Amino acid sequence: MQSHGIQPEAWAPFAEGKNGLFQHPVLTAIGEKYGKSVGQVVLRWIFQRGIVSLAKSVRKARMAENIDILDFELSAEDMLHITALDTATSAFFSHRDPAMVEWLTGRKLDV
Repeated sequence: MQSHGIQPEAWAPFAEGKNGLFQHPVLTAIGEKYGKSVGQVVLRWIFQRGIVSLAKSVRKARMAENIDILDFELSAEDMLHITALDTATSAFFSHRDPAMVEWLTGRKLDV
C-alpha cells in the first residue's frame, strides 16, 4: 500500500470487543508484562506496525488510556505472538489484496 501512497488505518481496532478480545490470555499476559491494558497492547501493536489506529470511546478515562501507548515498546517476540492472533479478515473485502488496492486506487467518481 505504501507504494501507492496509502496510509493503512485500523478502524475499530478492538473489533467492538467481540470474540473475547479483552480476555484473550496472550494479550492479558503481555499487558501484565508491561503494566498495560489489553487495549493499550493492541493499540501499541498497531502503532509499531506503522498503522494509524481509530479507536472510538465515549469515556474520558478510556480515551486517556488509549493515548497512553508511547511509554513502552513491545518486544519482537511479543509482536510475533500478537501477529499470530490476527485473522487478517474483513467483513467486506481483503484490504491486503494488491488487486483490490489497484482497483480502489483506479476508481473515478463522477461528481
